[in-house]
Amino acid sequence: QVHLVESGGDLVQPGGALRLSCAASGISFSNRDVGWYRQAPGKQRELVAQITKANDVFYGAFVKGRFTISRHNANNTVDLQMNSLEPDDTADYYCNTNRPGLAYWGQGTHVTVSS
Repeated sequence: QVHLVESGGDLVQPGGALRLSCAASGISFSNRDVGWYRQAPGKQRELVAQITKANDVFYGAFVKGRFTISRHNANNTVDLQMNSLEPDDTADYYCNTNRPGLAYWGQGTHVTVSS
C-alpha cells in the first residue's frame, strides 16, 4: 500500500524559510516524477515544483527562484526548501507521484506566512 506523508508545515513570518518533506512508503521516488502542489482557500490546487525521474526540475512561475526541490533516494523522500516566504504562499502543500493510471497524494501540510 502506498503512503505519502508530508511534514514541515508551520507558521512563519514573511521573509522566513521552511523545509517541507514528503516521505513515501510502498513506492520508490527514485525512478518517478514527484511534485509538490499547493492549495490556498478558495483557489485551485497548483503546481509548486516537480522533479522528474531524470532529475529535471520545474517550478511554478510564482516561485521566482525562492524554492528548491530535491530528491533523497537513501530515505525515499522529496524535500521542498522554501525561502523568502510571502503571505501569498499560505496554503496546504501536498506531494504527488503516480503509477500508470494511479495518482498518489499525501494528506498535506499547512504553511501559514504571517506576521
